[in-house]
Amino acid sequence: MKSILTLDTIYYLLGIIVAFIAIRIARDHNHPNRLGSSLFWALFSVTFLFGNVIPPFYIGCLVIIMVLLASFNRVTKSNEAETPAEERVAHAQRLKNKIFLPALFIPIFTIIGTLLFGKIKFGNWALIDPEKVTLISLAIAAVIAFIASMGVTKAKMDVPVKEGSRLLQAVGWAVILPQMLAALGGIFSKSGVGTVVSDIVSDILPTNYAFVAVLAYCLGMLLFTIVMGNAFAAFAVITGGIGLPLIVHMHGGNPAIMAALGMFAGYCGTLLTPMAANFNIVPAMLLELKDKNAVIKAQVPIALSVFVVNTLLMYYLVYHF
Repeated sequence: MKSILTLDTIYYLLGIIVAFIAIRIARDHNHPNRLGSSLFWALFSVTFLFGNVIPPFYIGCLVIIMVLLASFNRVTKSNEAETPAEERVAHAQRLKNKIFLPALFIPIFTIIGTLLFGKIKFGNWALIDPEKVTLISLAIAAVIAFIASMGVTKAKMDVPVKEGSRLLQAVGWAVILPQMLAALGGIFSKSGVGTVVSDIVSDILPTNYAFVAVLAYCLGMLLFTIVMGNAFAAFAVITGGIGLPLIVHMHGGNPAIMAALGMFAGYCGTLLTPMAANFNIVPAMLLELKDKNAVIKAQVPIALSVFVVNTLLMYYLVYHF
């Protein structure tokens, strides 16, 4: 059965938005890195618009060029002036809590779409690709929230264009990290890193002790998440290499409890790494903090404390329930 809305439709929309940002930068003669920044965003838009027709090797080459541009600090934000503080305060006082309504529409319509949109059909055509219902519903919810925000704020069309471009440029190169880290996790999993990790851990540590197996698993999740910046990517490698063979198969642990608390251990690593840029670096960029690692430094005590408690909880719960 064919679908009216597919994930490619969403990618095309994202590609158009990113391409527009590239054009705005290219036309901004006051931009400090006009050529490098416009090229970065143009290449990023190409991956969305033509990713399904360009061979993977060439997409990889484009990504390498983007990484080089970011590495040499050629991807920076424009010098566009922000909305004056007095004007922002006036809008906040006028809108009050109504400003949060569009944000609430995103989870609400995502849930509604997940439950309903996949069932809507027109003859041999489905409204939404049944295999990607949740992701497409999230995108539809974002569009609905955008329309609602325009209605609530009564803003002109140039406002979201200008502010959206400014915010994405403020985030900068970090915007591509989630996709790259997810791909890295897939590569690690396919290349058998989990098996190698399992062999190394078994050779070095006395994993015949139940607590050592738990400690190795939790530390593995923490450290791999710090390296990869993504607990989901680390989960596939560490659970396949340490969790299942040692905790579940060797010591008879509960796999559901192990997986849940293992992800929690990974999230402790998320709090400690600049690789999780969308959590730790982007806020520092948007707030224009002098210390780009200020968010991480503030989270270190909490992350380590939670990790210790989480490890002890897993040791007790995974073998008793």
